[in-house]
Amino acid sequence: MEPHWDDVRIFLAVARQESLSAAGRVLKIDPATVGRRVSRLEAAFGTPLFVKSPQGYALSEAGERFLAHAEAAEQAMRAATEALDGQSEGLSGQIRIGAPDGCANYLLPQVCAQIGQENPDLDIQIVALPRVVNLSRREADMAIAVSAPSAGQLLVKKITDYHLHLVATRRYLRSHPKIDSVEDLRGRRMVGYIPDMIFDAELDYLNKLGVERVQLASNSVPVQLKLLCQHVGLGIAHDFTLPAHRMLCKVLTAEINLTRSFYLVRHQADQRSQRLTQFAEALAIGVRSEVARLESQT
Repeated sequence: MEPHWDDVRIFLAVARQESLSAAGRVLKIDPATVGRRVSRLEAAFGTPLFVKSPQGYALSEAGERFLAHAEAAEQAMRAATEALDGQSEGLSGQIRIGAPDGCANYLLPQVCAQIGQENPDLDIQIVALPRVVNLSRREADMAIAVSAPSAGQLLVKKITDYHLHLVATRRYLRSHPKIDSVEDLRGRRMVGYIPDMIFDAELDYLNKLGVERVQLASNSVPVQLKLLCQHVGLGIAHDFTLPAHRMLCKVLTAEINLTRSFYLVRHQADQRSQRLTQFAEALAIGVRSEVARLESQT
């Protein structure tokens, strides 16, 4: 008995979510139905595709071998759908983009709103996560990252550089001793990331400045900026966030001027998708333009 495509689709969801209930939520079907369809697929192959445990569903050796073929079939189905829809103007369907929350909060709303306005049949979903987006589990169709991944079958393209500076409110600076050098930061109250939740070395700004203690910390960039706006200390901020927080001003601009980069990351197999490629190009152009626009205001 040959497997049905719908059973293959369910297999992929379970492989990525590692549980029947989570796969059911993604597919919007009952977990019991997910379990029956997995069992049917396993019966068709005559071998278990998953190893069940209290921790969830992990791929068996047979499941690992089948995964690449299932993903190829998924890509073929997407390509076929796009070919049939190719006569329509503009982009359509649903595309999910994952990004670190600083980018997701301060850049993607403007960029995606513009792309959506130009493509009324397109549904765009922005996943803001204070961690690396897991493309292998299809948490998103593509992701923006702050460092280029070196593992996996991925397409990686640099979008743009962006800049960061030490900032504080004018009220804080007026009410505390003057800061003339990096040494003057010793003993100051600092705002930054929770040290053990920094998901990329590129974000460990304060450690590189020799700051040993972060008195007010969050894994969220918007929360850090709102803490700084309470006049409680100093922290590192993206220049593109500063137009939204006019009370913050740069400090020690000659000594502390950080440059980082955004990269667009996609599945290698998705390069055959004209729809995703077109969206990726529009997204990269939009992010590059928005970073330049906002940084010019600081």
